[in-house]
Amino acid sequence: MGLSSLAPYYVRAIAPYQGGKPIAELAREMGLNETDIIKLASNENPLGISPKAQMAIEDAIADIARYPDGNSFALRDAVSKKFAVHENQIMFGNGSNDILELVARAFLYTGCEAIYSKHAFAVYPLVTQAVGATGVVVPAKNYAHDLNGFLKAITPKTRLIFIANPNNPTGTLIDKAELKAFLKQVPKNVLVVLDEAYDEYLSADNKSEAIHWLSEFENLIISRTFSKAYGLAGLRIGFGLMHADVADMLNRVRQPFNVNSIAQAAAIASLADDDFVIRSYALNQAGMAQLTQGFSKLGLEYIPSSANFVSFALKNSGHNAADVNQKLLQNGVIVRLIANYGMPDYLRVSIGLFSENARFLEVLEQILKDND
Repeated sequence: MGLSSLAPYYVRAIAPYQGGKPIAELAREMGLNETDIIKLASNENPLGISPKAQMAIEDAIADIARYPDGNSFALRDAVSKKFAVHENQIMFGNGSNDILELVARAFLYTGCEAIYSKHAFAVYPLVTQAVGATGVVVPAKNYAHDLNGFLKAITPKTRLIFIANPNNPTGTLIDKAELKAFLKQVPKNVLVVLDEAYDEYLSADNKSEAIHWLSEFENLIISRTFSKAYGLAGLRIGFGLMHADVADMLNRVRQPFNVNSIAQAAAIASLADDDFVIRSYALNQAGMAQLTQGFSKLGLEYIPSSANFVSFALKNSGHNAADVNQKLLQNGVIVRLIANYGMPDYLRVSIGLFSENARFLEVLEQILKDND
């Protein structure tokens, strides 16, 4: 027997998470120049990062030989003031994925259950399985969360419910009144993790109000990230907002210094640059219109999205999603194949710069024509 047999069966059964293909990797595989490749696969901000964050990063490098503040004091103060929450309600993670994993490590174990939707973020089943808990998948309704189905799935073994809003990879959004009504029906001993990684891309009318609900729902955990609209994906930093007792439990299982000093400095500066977020939102709105109009022109169905990406279908066009994805790669365009989300006929594309969106649509149109 190999050394892998020493790991628990539920760890051996995990299929590792696969991120979007890096530009350098595609260049090596296809013999392409990196400068000729566009990546629209990982929901990154095409504007990069805030100029204020750039300056903060440069300043922070001078102290890189020192350990970071393990309690993130300055960042904690900035988040507390920005979102009007008490400092003991805030947790920081090495990306919001870290927050999700910490919740699973603290509250899940063999014999209990976590609920999440079909077509939801792949990390939910991964963190559930990694601790030996059982994942309960609720069928989606029009590629969106079926909250009534979630309520019906709750059993005495349920400890966690994962909800992404907007959802990745479908971009669907739950109505605020519907979501609050759902929370009122969830038993108090079941934690609800509300993953709001894409909230900055929502319109003013659709913006989440969940932070204001924390005092009403002590079992609510809100996860946010600096990887998307703030553009700090490479620095890996996210935060969670929750009841102080829940934060205390997460602090007991998190790694010391799990957020590096440069990430902390960049996050503080990013929170102070509302203009950058406004520009990112405006670019995303224009890019979404550009892509969806392009899909309509090509006769392709797509799922209306509230995030910075859109998933489009190829099955009714007579084309195979995996084949089209491969041809896009050969032409230096990286999007996301989402068969592992139970959507084998779809591809997901992130909103890029105008020129990147146009290049993607041009290459896609040529591929579809060549296959006819």
